Amino acid sequence: MNVLRVNRLLLGFGVVCSLATGASLLSGCGNGSGPGAVALDTPTSGSIRISVDATFEPILKSHVDTFEKIYTAAKIRTAYKPEQDVMRDLLNDSVRAVVVARQLTDEERGYFDRLKIVPRTAHVATDGLAVLVNPANPDTMLTMGQLRDIFTGRKTQWSQVSGKAGKLGAISVVFDQNRSSTARYVQDSVTRGAALAKEVFASESNPKLIEYVASHPNAIGVIGVNWISDMDDAQAQSFRRQVRVVGVSRSESPASADDYVQPYQAYLATKAYPLRRNVYIVSREARAGLGTGFASFVAGNQGQLIFLKAGLMPATGQVRLIQANP
Repeated sequence: MNVLRVNRLLLGFGVVCSLATGASLLSGCGNGSGPGAVALDTPTSGSIRISVDATFEPILKSHVDTFEKIYTAAKIRTAYKPEQDVMRDLLNDSVRAVVVARQLTDEERGYFDRLKIVPRTAHVATDGLAVLVNPANPDTMLTMGQLRDIFTGRKTQWSQVSGKAGKLGAISVVFDQNRSSTARYVQDSVTRGAALAKEVFASESNPKLIEYVASHPNAIGVIGVNWISDMDDAQAQSFRRQVRVVGVSRSESPASADDYVQPYQAYLATKAYPLRRNVYIVSREARAGLGTGFASFVAGNQGQLIFLKAGLMPATGQVRLIQANP
């Protein structure tokens, strides 16, 4: 049993999924053992390419490294890209599996239907989007309504958001990359379909986003929380020391500071943190090859524990929340 203390909340998590159980999520297709079939790889050996949403790069590197250490005959060649490019790779058959922050659209499912392919999708974790500001910014508590106004350009000056950060001047909004899942999520779930402000821009990468926010007092950025959530990762904690993480409130009229929450693991589990999204692994393999094997690993016991350690909420497990005494 793993127990995590987060702002007086305890999260107990017992993983109940095994590799075999994870495999059942994505198998059920042909195994390549029919007449004339040649298996170039197996669930634990061979070489394949996969594409991963760049917002999940730190956590998926941990999965790939661990998988290859356990299965030394396997090689996972991983490309980290913006979400739109990742899905293009899957549709073009450039890769057999992808890790993304959404399920397939009806149009994408129709495309696979026409090819007589049945893609397998598994929810493997729940992620949070962290809102970052510069350490010089005293305004580290924002409501969803305030974020909506900032991202759509209704509020362009920090003085319009609150009196605390009025001296910082114009708000500078930065995302990680063009065609990224964070920008899509913000438009889907924060601005509710409204266009982002013209002044919003994309940095070259997630580390570049952190660097920009750290060096610009008026900046605000959005990043996948796994870049800063692993307490045992030196780079993640170095990134976190350079910025401040904003507490976000669902309420338009928060009664107290307790209404604002950060993307801690417990608040992802209880759904108290509003900027949550699911992480999916999608395979288009027509047989149980290495793509299926890796997907089973990510969805299974060891893969779920890696998500837990990194501060995300694993998809499979028994959760127990306990109020700790102060």
